[in-house]
Formats: sequence, C-alpha cells, structure tokens
Amino acid sequence: MLSRRTSWRRRSAAVLTSLALLATGATTLAAVQLASAPPASALDNGLALTPQMGFNNWNSTHCGADFNEAMVKGIADLFVAKGLKAAGYQYVNLDDCWALPDRDAAGNLVPDPVRFPNGIKAVADYVHSKGLKFGLYSSAGTRTCDVQGFPGGLGHEQQDARLWASWGVDYLKYDNCNNQGVDARSRYTAMRDALRATGRPLLFSICEWGSTRPWTWAQPVGNSWRSTGDISDSWSSMITIAHQNQQLAPYARTGAWNDPDMLEVGNGGMTETEYRTHFSLWAEMAAPLLIGTDLRKAGQGTLDILTNADVIAVDQDPLGRQGTVVAGSGGQVVMSKPLADGGRAVTLTNESASTAAVSTTVQDLGIGGAASYAVKDLWSKTTSSTTGSLTATVPPHGTVMLRVTPGSPVPPPSGMNRLSDLPWSSAVNGWGPVERDRSNGEQQAGDGRTISIRGAAYAKGLGTHAQSEVDYYLGGGCQHLGVDVGVDDETNGNGSVDFRIYRDTTLVADSGLRTGKDPAVHLDADLTGGYELRLVVTDGGDGIDYDHADWATPTLGCA
Repeated sequence: MLSRRTSWRRRSAAVLTSLALLATGATTLAAVQLASAPPASALDNGLALTPQMGFNNWNSTHCGADFNEAMVKGIADLFVAKGLKAAGYQYVNLDDCWALPDRDAAGNLVPDPVRFPNGIKAVADYVHSKGLKFGLYSSAGTRTCDVQGFPGGLGHEQQDARLWASWGVDYLKYDNCNNQGVDARSRYTAMRDALRATGRPLLFSICEWGSTRPWTWAQPVGNSWRSTGDISDSWSSMITIAHQNQQLAPYARTGAWNDPDMLEVGNGGMTETEYRTHFSLWAEMAAPLLIGTDLRKAGQGTLDILTNADVIAVDQDPLGRQGTVVAGSGGQVVMSKPLADGGRAVTLTNESASTAAVSTTVQDLGIGGAASYAVKDLWSKTTSSTTGSLTATVPPHGTVMLRVTPGSPVPPPSGMNRLSDLPWSSAVNGWGPVERDRSNGEQQAGDGRTISIRGAAYAKGLGTHAQSEVDYYLGGGCQHLGVDVGVDDETNGNGSVDFRIYRDTTLVADSGLRTGKDPAVHLDADLTGGYELRLVVTDGGDGIDYDHADWATPTLGCA
C-alpha cells in the first residue's frame, strides 16, 4: 500500500552521475553532478568519504583474556604482513572492556593496566607507526554494554573526547547501552560536538542498533549508524540483517553510511560460499567493512575473501551509492549499484537451498542504450560481454557478483519516439526502480499503476520518485522533447517536486514546484545538438515522502 512511510524516507542526498557524451563526435564517459536542491547534509568532518574499512576485536575475543595490548599490536602487524593495509583496511579498533570499571578521582577513564600495561596512547602510537589508524569504544549511556558495566560517556562527553584526542584516537564506536531514556539524537549529537571541539578528526560510528530509525536523523551527526541489531555468525542472522539494510538505500551517501554490523567472515559458523555472499552483499550495500575474525588464526581462504580487490572497489566506489534490490522472488535476489564510471555492480544471490539460475537484464540494472556491455565476474575473474541479458548458475546460499560496463551507446532512431519505448543509458531512482508506462508504485518493479495526474490518465510515460535522474543518449541527432509532468494521483494529493530537463549540462526546461494538488504542466525542450538528455526530479523541499513524479507521454523528435 502507499503510505507516508516516514520510517523509511528521507531526502536522497547522494550525488547522482550520468554519462556526459560530449559534442566532439567522440563518446567520452564523464561524471556529471546532479543539479538539484541542496542535499541533506552529512557530518562535515572530511572522513568516511567511502565506507570505513578496518578491524574490531569483539566478534572474535569479546572480553576474553586474549584481548590485550599484544593482540592489538599483532593485528596491526598482520594488516601489513597479510596485505590488508594494501587492500584498503585502515582502522584497528578496540571494543568494550578496555577500561577499568570506575573512573579516577578526576573523572577520567582509566585503561585496564592488566590488558594495557603501557596505556592506550602507547597502543595508538604503535598502530600509527604502521601507517594505520586507531579506534576506541564507548557507550552513550552511564555504562557500556558488557555485563561488567564499564564507564559510559553520558554526561562526560567533553572530558572523554579530550582524553581520547590526547591519546591519538582516530575512530569512536559509540554504543547505546544504559542510556537512561535520554533522547538518542541529543546523546549522539552531544558526543559529535565534543569530538569536533577537540580539533582532531575522529570518525564517529553511531551504534544505536536502528532502534530510533537513525537513518532519518543521523546523516549530520555520525559518519555511519547501525541500521540493525547485532549480527551473529550464521546464515540466518547474516541474510536477515542484509534484508533489513537493503531497504535503507535512499539514506546512504558520501560520509554517511548505513552500517549492518561487522563482518563475520572467517569465524567458522558459515561456509566459504556463504562468507563470499556476506562480503559481496556488504560491498554492494556500501557498508563499512570491519573485520570481525581473529586474523592471527585466519586461513588463506578467509584472507582471499577479505582482500578481493574487485569487490572492495565496489564498496569503495567514489560515487557513494548503496545498491538497491531490483528483483527478488523465490529466493533469487538481484541488486544493482551505480558506479562512478557509469556502470553497475550486480549481485545475483540464491538464498534457496538448491542450485538456481538467477537472471537479470541491463535495463533492470538501470543502464541501457549500448550495443554491448563488458561483464566481469568479481570472484572467478572471468570476463565476457552481453547485449542485454545476464544469467548465472548460483549454488545454494551463493552469490555471483558482476561488474557491468556499457560500451558505445546507440542513438535513437529518426522520427518521433516515445521515451518509455527507448532504452535509457542510465537511471537512478529515489524509491524502487523507474517504471515504464506505470507510476512509481513501491519498491518492486511493475508495482505501479496507470499514470494519472489530477484525473488525467496517460498510457505512456515514466514513473519516477525524487531524487531521480533518467538519461538518454542522443548522439547530436535529436531536436525536441515534449512532455506533461506532475505528481501522480497515487499520492492522494500529497508530494512536491521539481522537474528539470537538461541538454547535456544545460538546463532547457524547468517545471518549478509541482505538488500533488496541481494539474499536469507541459514542458517543451530544445535538444538541438545535444548528446545527452537528462530528466531530473528533485524534491520540493519537504523531504521525499509521496514524491511520485510522472513524465507523461514524453515524445522525442529526432532527424
């Protein structure tokens, strides 16, 4: 059903890119920023411009006796020796139980002298000497989460932040236990402000478990926020958490990431096939990659998964988009992640207990309009090409991960063309996929209805949702676009958007603010000489709830 869905919606803040095909006769790929209203702000500390990568000891040691200075230094050594630093892992992070149960007479936290006889600064200095960064743990409450109840940061934000900065801490994981019922946003904002006041850049990882829907408020507060409860080392836990996090793609952006918890890869509770799925899905979802296994005991198979450069490149892609589910039925789930080079990263996952063929098409992935597409399997490293269809035989609980890159685009045929009958070169949508000849509907493909704007029905068109951009390659041979635009009637009069048409990077038509109570307005756009048509929808300034935007009967004239 169509409802307000405020628990899932917020203005999409990621920068959208598209193919800028320059009018030199060549077909040059370039990133073009979406011209739009100002996006929701992320935490302005210059950190986590791609999802953070590192290690956290909790999943492998908890508060056991082997959690100590020697272990942490050993992990730093292994980061260098085993190629993890070279693969992009930066942070060596401590979790709970590093402190004594009580503060000192001055109210300061005190490192456990048994675990850390030389103090925390000495450990941080050692980690830094390896060219790595160091992270620490606390809780936004009076006590941390371990049953022993170590001191939390509530009411001590400024004091603790100054102490951590003096030790050389680069990363804070801030948990949610013993919070005394204090509003989550105020607790985490207080620590954000305290960290900022130190003058030291500290990545701020909010570990609030998704209990107050942090994706709706945490973008300007933390660099990442836990979107789910704790993960455990089993297929059922991992895939359930993946499902929960997949729904939150509109909220992720550069510097602000959904965090479905640490990696269990190598801890022994899943098969190698399941661990490859785990790692693939976390990368596809632009999730933080925090190793949770004891690297001192990790076998080569575990290291091969954790250092797969092609998969890591998907997670670290500078466009900063979280992948979205474009198909999912019968245990076969397809995700598509836009990449900065104009291609898509694709996961074909078989969640069933039997081998299955999982299929998709480039149009379903949000790209099209090329004669062929280069395909690379990111696990087997095999390469191939396709004209549009993609199919893989996937084992139970397995994932085939592909990188699909379009080749030279093909211009539209001469004459009058309905845009919904043509392949787009790229499509990115704020909620679910762009729909052909249907309204946006919900998150699944084909779940919209006949396009309707204030009672006027349209058989042809595109159903989108702010923020969105649909691009078409023109090749310099088209002259005109005519289209009716408006908010679809499925919003029951709600929603507010702005429709903009670009010829390459030049704005050639703008609807101005359109609401769910307005009739359709007709736009005419001069496309003469343009190499790319860009259809952009931005929200009207009050968030993206109900922003179901129709491009009705869009007609393209080409010579």
